[in-house]
Amino acid sequence: MFERSRKGEHALLIQPTRSGAAGASMDDGAQEEFADLARSAGASIAAVLTARVGRPNPSTFIGSGKLEEVKAAAEATGADLILVNHALTPGQERNLEKFLERRVLDRTGLILDIFAQRARSFEGKLQVELAQLQHMATRLVRGWTHLERQRGGSIGLRGPGETQLETDRRLLQKRVDQLQKRLEKVEVQQTQMRRARVRSELPRVALVGYTNAGKSTLFNALTGADAYAADQLFATLDPTVRRITLAGGDVVLADTVGFVRDLPHELVAAFRSTLSEAREADLLLHVIDAADPLREDRIAQVDEVLQEIGAGDIPQLLVYNKIDSVEGARPRHDQPSEARERVWLSARDGTGMDLLQAALGQRMGLAQVQGTLHLPAHSARLRSRLHELGAIREERHDESGWHLDVEMTLADAQRLAVQAGGTPLEALLPHVPREDWMPAAP
Repeated sequence: MFERSRKGEHALLIQPTRSGAAGASMDDGAQEEFADLARSAGASIAAVLTARVGRPNPSTFIGSGKLEEVKAAAEATGADLILVNHALTPGQERNLEKFLERRVLDRTGLILDIFAQRARSFEGKLQVELAQLQHMATRLVRGWTHLERQRGGSIGLRGPGETQLETDRRLLQKRVDQLQKRLEKVEVQQTQMRRARVRSELPRVALVGYTNAGKSTLFNALTGADAYAADQLFATLDPTVRRITLAGGDVVLADTVGFVRDLPHELVAAFRSTLSEAREADLLLHVIDAADPLREDRIAQVDEVLQEIGAGDIPQLLVYNKIDSVEGARPRHDQPSEARERVWLSARDGTGMDLLQAALGQRMGLAQVQGTLHLPAHSARLRSRLHELGAIREERHDESGWHLDVEMTLADAQRLAVQAGGTPLEALLPHVPREDWMPAAP
């Protein structure tokens, strides 16, 4: 049994390909993305080997011939870490480590390691640790010989005793239970904060997209914030929320974690609170790297993750970012009748940002409406709500009630009209069909 090394920064990458189509899986950028993931984790790449895998070997995932080739390549390049771009079973991982005498990580383990490096908030660190422990639970028996040793032998401790493995499993489960309880408390707090934003009645917008599409750069351009942005996968992990002012009103904007193909289920489950920013938004800004030749595949992969977390039905505005990297591309706003609305821009140099802000205002109902309302005396609550919104420009009072000159966003007018049962705010919405904003009678 080999004693598992704690080192491992010089990595040899194994890229599985579909049987009968050499290099088929590389056509969709899988190998390049995996190499980027490895570099994002801090590894230097010693070599990349492809392995045609039709029916995975239940013991080692790859065949015996390829296994010998990997070992020879690792010894020739000095690689002390093997990264496999596929999910491995605990047994496969253990057997690979035993044969190769080097640490082995599958795709899930690599992404978890990156998330562990990037988590900054208390909640994020708890979520990453929980995901890591859940992933580790089935992998305690690996290359550590001490996990098979029995306690006992000393006075009062003789007998079969408890194996170190059983002790580790018990301690691990105890820690998982502690983390889950802490996260439940944090999630309650986050839910209360989100409810407070809902009560403020500010529209909510969330940035989503494939990792490294430029979400944080766009977030900074829209908010004037200084969220960390870098040309690497998962540059930011913890969500950032800011209030921004557009022409016609304010919205709450949230920057969320980037998605990636085959996002580990452990992370989707552990990050349910973080992903709530996307799930509870009124509009999703789906950020896309316009220069990415695989952008259509990336869009489909993000849509798949959104569906998985329960955000698949939320309206989207597609934002094609990085047009400064596309020859001949110009900022524009496409409003096709059937496809999703699109804005083309460069967040880095600000080109096209005015188009996005205008589209946001339009989609969020921030267009201004104005007019004169007559409120009878019994509508004091509605009058108070108009004052809270700062919508009243001039006010007059007589024996019939109040006469108010008002100006507010279309979204606020529609919301108040619903609350007031339609009248008297219908006077502000003559150009908006009643069925578009007033719910049907039960």
